[in-house]
Amino acid sequence: MGKSGAGIFVLVFFMCCVVPTLATVHTVGDSAGWALSVNYGTWAKGKTFNVGDSIVFNYPSGHTVDEVSSSDYEACTTGNSIISDSSGATTIPLKTAGTHYFICGVMGHCSGGMKLSVAVAAAGGGGGGGSTTTPSPGSTTSTTNPKPDTTTTTTSHPSASVTLSPFIPLLICGVVTIFSYFVI
Repeated sequence: MGKSGAGIFVLVFFMCCVVPTLATVHTVGDSAGWALSVNYGTWAKGKTFNVGDSIVFNYPSGHTVDEVSSSDYEACTTGNSIISDSSGATTIPLKTAGTHYFICGVMGHCSGGMKLSVAVAAAGGGGGGGSTTTPSPGSTTSTTNPKPDTTTTTTSHPSASVTLSPFIPLLICGVVTIFSYFVI
């Protein structure tokens, strides 16, 4: 293969491997997980959720993760759940833009604060932000969905990890290939 062919190969290989790995995995509630004692409004504040990201719920037995409609979220009901899981480790891929609503289906848990809503921006849209309501028992709640910012800011969150593990070896291989092409 000629020098230009090797360079094109490295470029195409790099592009094919990096683009799908730029999703973020958000661990709901950080180390506390999906539990009654967590303020999910504080947890989601300032986080950006995009199509292609995933959210991970970690919880002990006695809880569930139910994705529900907006009205079921407000009423804390699970009769028409979109997704329901009680495995203790639930990963939800965020496949569509818009607001996604999650509650714990165990009686009293949702009204006790185990509810999360996330505003998911289109892939590459940035600034989707997250919002939740974590009501005290007997209170009225409302959900706000912030509009995307016109400027993008980057904040590090302990619960968000960018999946770049295949990127580093590929970058090293690319640098070595380019170095050997020009130097050797």
